[in-house]
Amino acid sequence: MSHNTNTSIESTPIAESGPWAVVGEHPNAVTNRFYTYECVQDIVAFIQRLVPTKPEVAIICGSGLGGLADLIVDKIVIPYSEIPHFPKSTVVGHRSNLVFGTLNGLYAVCMQGRFHSYEGYTTAMCAFPVRVMHMLGARSLVVTCAAGGLNKDYSVGDIMLIKDHLNLPSFAGNNPLIGHNDERFGPRFPPVGHAYDRQYIMKMKEIAGKYNLQLREGVYCGLGGPCYETIAEINMLRLLGGDAVGMSTVHEVTLAAHCGFRTLGIALITNKCLSDYNTTYEAVHEDVIRISELKADELQQLIFDFVDVLKNNDPENQH
Repeated sequence: MSHNTNTSIESTPIAESGPWAVVGEHPNAVTNRFYTYECVQDIVAFIQRLVPTKPEVAIICGSGLGGLADLIVDKIVIPYSEIPHFPKSTVVGHRSNLVFGTLNGLYAVCMQGRFHSYEGYTTAMCAFPVRVMHMLGARSLVVTCAAGGLNKDYSVGDIMLIKDHLNLPSFAGNNPLIGHNDERFGPRFPPVGHAYDRQYIMKMKEIAGKYNLQLREGVYCGLGGPCYETIAEINMLRLLGGDAVGMSTVHEVTLAAHCGFRTLGIALITNKCLSDYNTTYEAVHEDVIRISELKADELQQLIFDFVDVLKNNDPENQH
């Protein structure tokens, strides 16, 4: 069911006195000053009035993969536009809903549509819903995304388990944690070397084995977008050890590591990256959506079965 509910929590500008309250202040610092622990608590309290059950798993749906929420039963759908302080997803293939309900016996919250920095949002704003889902009670996070295949051995339609990432915006000083750190969210200097849970990766490989499905395992490169990469950029990312490239995920996983989520990352390879200057082919978003929809059932079945693993094995005790 869908809710149309007015709230007494009024959205206010990110910075009261303009885009930057202090000359030279980083936009992420402004965002994080706005999305205080208390602000996130207010958002959570609003959601809990509509959804009394605590979710145990959180899922972020990538381009064309929002159909995963259709597997949820006894749904409660809350449009982002009705949640105080929530931005909206503006990208084709991304709906703008938080979906709550039971997925294969486990209560879940699913983001149908994520936020990207190329939409004009700071990376901190792109990622802050992760904190909302964690504060709601979820402790396991499944992040899905569409990605271009950097690895020359990959084919369109391959599913890659993300074992690590290259956060290129962070290289350029655009980390979503810039600004004041509230220890109630997590530590000032969080480790992210094991942001992608190895046990979760192994469990997903076991699940894929039941279907005789080969999963890739590789490094995801997160860029800002919205342009697809140049051939020179593709060659650089390959030299750096990248296997897939996209415009999302790394901000969310950084905040997930900060607040203590156990994370499984899955990238669907929707196009092969250009490597030949003589080719006439160019990546287009319509192809990304088309391939995502073709492979959606396969990926959704894997996640459906993975939730059963979480249900039967308390994630809090798997260390």
